[in-house]
Amino acid sequence: MPKQAMEVMIVAGEASGDLHGANLVRAMRELRPELRFTGMGGIELERAGVELLCDAAKIAVVGAFEILSHLGDILNARRALIKRMRAQRPGLLILIDYPDFNLLLAKQAKKLGIPVYYYISPQIWAWRKSRVHKIARLTDRVAVILPFEQAFYAKYSYAVDFVGHPLLDSVRPQKNPEQFRRELGIEPDQRLIGLLPGSRGKEIVSLLPDFLAAAALLAEKQPKLSFLLPQAPTIDLALLAAHGLTQAQQQLDIRVVTEDRYSMMAACDAAVAASGTVLLELAILGVPTVATYRVSPPTFFLARILIRGLRFFSLVNLIAEREIIPELLQDAVTPQRIAQELEPLIAPTPQRIAMIKGFGEVCRRLGGPGASRRAARVALDLLAQPISPPR
Repeated sequence: MPKQAMEVMIVAGEASGDLHGANLVRAMRELRPELRFTGMGGIELERAGVELLCDAAKIAVVGAFEILSHLGDILNARRALIKRMRAQRPGLLILIDYPDFNLLLAKQAKKLGIPVYYYISPQIWAWRKSRVHKIARLTDRVAVILPFEQAFYAKYSYAVDFVGHPLLDSVRPQKNPEQFRRELGIEPDQRLIGLLPGSRGKEIVSLLPDFLAAAALLAEKQPKLSFLLPQAPTIDLALLAAHGLTQAQQQLDIRVVTEDRYSMMAACDAAVAASGTVLLELAILGVPTVATYRVSPPTFFLARILIRGLRFFSLVNLIAEREIIPELLQDAVTPQRIAQELEPLIAPTPQRIAMIKGFGEVCRRLGGPGASRRAARVALDLLAQPISPPR
């Protein structure tokens, strides 16, 4: 095989893409150990052995208006990746979600004759559906991980690969709940509530104060409550402290956890979380959850114009096609509402039992284990193709 075909560029712009990309890289290396990887991502891709040209944390923002403040970092990252593509001509470009950034890279790759594999299609079924044609034009293969996405592409006469959801392989607690609790010194009769405000600074600023206030309301009614707060690698402890954590810890038992987040999540009796992949992770672990979503008013106004026809914002409810977990949106994210929705999920109530049963339904729809390996085989099929001459 020519030397130029031995390098693969992989680009992920967010924490979930970083995780799924790392699992894909490992699966590809199991089949082709000699492959080299470069691109953009975070700590997970770096741990998987990818040479990072750009740090995804610098451009991982939500909302059209929030992007403006990071425009310089975004443009610098794009220039660095395109420069590498031109210099090295990788044998394959793998893109993970993050469409506004990645589709411009795909356009450059096509000009250079580099095959493009879109692993984890953007959520074009939610908004800007017309991008389906652009994705089809600029890619050689597309993989989807949600069961309804294949049917969405088929409506436009495009065939894509449903590989199943990689979280079914990666969501694995290292410790059982009893062991995790013992190591934290939590009594067996204590109830544990997870507070998961997100992995971005703006999410912490927006959601953490309300999560902490809701925790205080719950603790007033149920004295034997403890709370677990995961600290993402992208979040400084000072940011958590500045937005209420230090003050709340003077009144509540709140443990900040920095490692083994799946064991932490699995140990929780219930949780409140920011919208995102974490909601699906909690569902796979069977942890009753309240979903929250809040962005800046201008971003929300724009989203309401662009996103039409969706009844839910959480993947759990979208996959189930019905409400399994309660969703609190924008102004509905208040300490009172969070506490109200969480309270019946802590004890063995009908709401809790029905939610856990619904999680089983969601997992069945996600396909069986082995998503990363199935996706890797698609990537290696493309890598075996000769690189076209530049246009």
